[in-house]
Amino acid sequence: MKILTGNDLVTGDVIWWTGDGWSRHLEHAVDVDGQGEAIAAREEAARHVNTPYVIQAEMTGEGPRPAHIKDRIRAVGPTVRPDLGLKPADPTIGDWVI
Repeated sequence: MKILTGNDLVTGDVIWWTGDGWSRHLEHAVDVDGQGEAIAAREEAARHVNTPYVIQAEMTGEGPRPAHIKDRIRAVGPTVRPDLGLKPADPTIGDWVI
C-alpha cells in the first residue's frame, strides 16, 4: 500500500491524501497505488500542499500504518509533549503508531 503525505501550506500540519482532498488524520488516507507521484505533482502545482511525497504503508484494523518510523512520528505530532500532538479520531492510535 502507498499513501501520500505532505504539509498544509497555511498551518504546516502534516496532512494525508484522502482520494478527494487532504486530512490531518492518518486514518483518512487512501491507497494511491501507482498514481501517487501524479497526484502529488498536481496538488503541489495547485498550491494545495507543500512537499508531498509517497510513502509505504500497511493497512491495519485501525487504518493505514506508515512503514517507516519517521512517518509514524509525523502522524502523531511532537514526541516531547504528547499533549501538544494531534488528537486523532481514534483515541487508541498511540497504541500502534510507534
